[in-house]
Parts: sequence; structure tokens; C-alpha cells
Amino acid sequence: MENAEKMEIVKAPDFSVFQGAESFEVAQRMSKALAASNIVPDTYKDNLPNCIIALEMSMRIGASPLAVMQNLYIVHGKPAWSSQFLISCVNASGKFSPLRYKMTNEKGSDNWGCIAWAIDKSGERLESPEVTISIAKAEGWFSKNGSKWKTMPELMLRYRAATLFARLYAPELTMGIHTDDEVIDITPIVTESPLKSKQLAETIPADRAPAKFAEKTPKAKTISDALAEIQAPVSEEEIREYYHEKKETYYSDFVMDNIKSVVDKVLAWKDGGKDGKLI
Repeated sequence: MENAEKMEIVKAPDFSVFQGAESFEVAQRMSKALAASNIVPDTYKDNLPNCIIALEMSMRIGASPLAVMQNLYIVHGKPAWSSQFLISCVNASGKFSPLRYKMTNEKGSDNWGCIAWAIDKSGERLESPEVTISIAKAEGWFSKNGSKWKTMPELMLRYRAATLFARLYAPELTMGIHTDDEVIDITPIVTESPLKSKQLAETIPADRAPAKFAEKTPKAKTISDALAEIQAPVSEEEIREYYHEKKETYYSDFVMDNIKSVVDKVLAWKDGGKDGKLI
């Protein structure tokens, strides 16, 4: 095919951070400059190890270090690519024509779905597995707080189909790392065991953990209102600060769904200081 004939392979540089002592020293100098920049995300500022890892990943997939830093997130403690970045990597790899999407069945029905496809260099049409709303519901993605399946189903269908395409035909680009929306969808709801809650309660002063906080389940629609309703002794700003210090992405829907557990962790963090460990 014409598109396939015009494609050129984009090769990653023959360089690895861990290739040897000299390569590692070069990587450290490069990472030191990146860590000192005010443009890189907070996860990498003044953090030489994170910058070295980002540099290694950028070399492996043939992307710029800044692009990796801006598109690799920490979601619920796990590294995750942005879906847009993964799609751009597939399109820029030179292995396929640009990704295209085929919407299937009736829009708005449970059978509504999407298939991502592209043409490889031999001219063969490659397709992802079909992703449908019924699959999203069966897997628990559709009802998961923090995801966008209910509000933007067509976009999520395309993102998930593109992710499956990349995992099947270009796994070297994903490096086994999920996308941010995947991590949200597959992360189980956090619940505290009675023993763990009891141990945590014993570490928090009584005046900072009133009985109503342990007994009530918030029905409010905003985090600030929910904190007020359960009389939590922390503010939304403190929760955001906690996520920032832990270098995790703040998702309001996830916080709302796990409000009491999050408050417990923030209280333990405050009691232990900014270097305190989670209980």
C-alpha cells in the first residue's frame, strides 16, 4: 500500500543509561541538568534517580526525555503513561500508518464498541480486539469512580482500543506500563480492615478523630463538603499537599470514594511529619 511504502522506521538511539560506567556518568550529568529545570514536573525536580529512569525510558522508546517526563504519571502509587502519549508513540514509531478507529454497533447501546487499526510496512491491516461498553461494564470500568466511561464513553473506547493495539503489536513502546486511565479502572477500591483501622485510631489523638468521623458515610457532592460532613480534622488543601509530597496524582473522584481512608492516611502523615511513613 502507498501509506506503508512511505513509512520509515524511527530507531531509538543505541545508548543505555546502564550500558556501562561511562554511560551512567553521562546519564547522571544529563539528569542533573533536567532535575535543576523549572519546566519538568514536580516528580523530577531535584530528583536525580527519577530523572535517570526517565532518561533510560526515553532512550528505549526513542522519545525525548521531556516528553517522557510530561507523560509518565504516578497514579495510586504506580507509573502510568497518558493514553495520548502512547498513541503518539505508535504513530511516530514508523512501524504502522497512523492509528485509525472503527466504531461498531449502535451508539449508546451496550454493544457499542471500537476497534483500533493501522497498516504495517508489509501492507497488512492490523486490528486491536474490539472494546465495547458491555466489556467495560463487565470489567467494572464503567462504574469505577475516577474514570470517564460515563461522561466520555466514545473517547474511552478509542483510548482502550488503542492501548490494546499497542500491547499486541508494539509492546516495546508500552514497556509493560499501563496508561493512567487503565490504572484508575483496575485499581481496587481501598478499604481498611477493622484491625488496621483500630491500630491507626490508636495513633491519632482523640480530639482529632471524633466518633462521627468513624461512623458517618458522607453524602456530599464535593470533597470540602464531605470533609465537613464527617467532621474530618483535615482540609482539602492538606489532602492535596499529601498527594504532592507522596508524588502521586490527585484524583478527586478517587479521594471522594475513599474519603475516610484518605483522611486516615493524611492524619498519620501529619503526625509523623513530612517524612513520616504510611501506616
